[in-house]
Amino acid sequence: MMNPVTEAELAEAVAGAAGPLRIMGGGTRPIGKPVAGELLSVAGLTGIELYEPGALTIVVKAGTSVAEVEAALAAEGQRLPFEPMDHRLLLGSTGEPTMGGVVAANVSGPRRIQVGACRDSLMGVRFVDGRGTVLKNGGRVMKNVTGYDLVKLMAGSYGTLGVLSELSFKVLPVPEAVAVILIEGLSDEEAVRALSAALGSPFDVTGAAHAPVGVDGAPVTMIRIEGFADSVAYRAEALKTLLAGFGEIAVEADPEKTAAGWRWVRDVEAFAGQPGDVWRISVKPSDGPRVGAALKAQGLLYDWGGGQIWARVGEGRDIRPALEGVGGHATLIRASEDTRAALPVFQPEPAPLAAISAGLRAQFDPRGILNPGLMG
Repeated sequence: MMNPVTEAELAEAVAGAAGPLRIMGGGTRPIGKPVAGELLSVAGLTGIELYEPGALTIVVKAGTSVAEVEAALAAEGQRLPFEPMDHRLLLGSTGEPTMGGVVAANVSGPRRIQVGACRDSLMGVRFVDGRGTVLKNGGRVMKNVTGYDLVKLMAGSYGTLGVLSELSFKVLPVPEAVAVILIEGLSDEEAVRALSAALGSPFDVTGAAHAPVGVDGAPVTMIRIEGFADSVAYRAEALKTLLAGFGEIAVEADPEKTAAGWRWVRDVEAFAGQPGDVWRISVKPSDGPRVGAALKAQGLLYDWGGGQIWARVGEGRDIRPALEGVGGHATLIRASEDTRAALPVFQPEPAPLAAISAGLRAQFDPRGILNPGLMG
């Protein structure tokens, strides 16, 4: 195992690698096809390099834990905008999630519907390519550049294009208040209609989810609004009026209860410790209920207004045949190593896109040593 603690050591390790490398941060997200290779951990590259609360900017080394970053931000009344999921409960993994791992997997939570994905808060990256060369792109301000947008390219590349060493993010203030609109008993179709109505309103929804089986066993539809207290109170009443035709509506404003409820959604806690494989499916929200019904899953959870579906199904099952004719993509998030080796973990790419992906990998990793086959 190689465990560099500086960017220079990381570059030296990659340049001197004799064969494939299995790149790991905190080890909390064993997603993708199993990789055979020498373990290269970036967990030793830790620390907050720069934090400017007034500029809403933070720069961290890739191995820095998410918890350390969130604690530093919370002390200044700020947070990561994209609400990154913690996969440990769902995957039964241990370790500490790192900022590099979050970026490598483009991990984004329920707030994605308002602020975008992880990649949309990422302003700059430094990384080591497959030759052992240190590259950088972006910086501490959001700007457009010519050539490759490496910031966006690295987010979600799962370490197949380069090994991240430093990351720059924009951050946002923590809102003064939060309220969650709760509607019980809706069918999946009714719930997505309610979520769509809320998201199409001018009331700035920051979370829109539906659980066919909620914590108490009944279907529950959840709509979150955040901001200044007076504004949240006004928008909660306005949403109650807008959604009155969907049934009895409750409003939860207790900060601890609302935070716990959205962690339950964000981390897919309902599937933790439950048998079966777990897939994440991205579709048009209007297609969500139809897809959910076609899957005949053991468990379902709808996020992003119905556009992201978490499905728990029998072990070893490829769900993609059930999704034929529906635009979108499905990713296998939790399964045994044997299943991940046998099934395409990521949505197979159309031939033209696959050619582009292969070209990019050849450009950034000509020796093919960085997490080879992980996304194949």
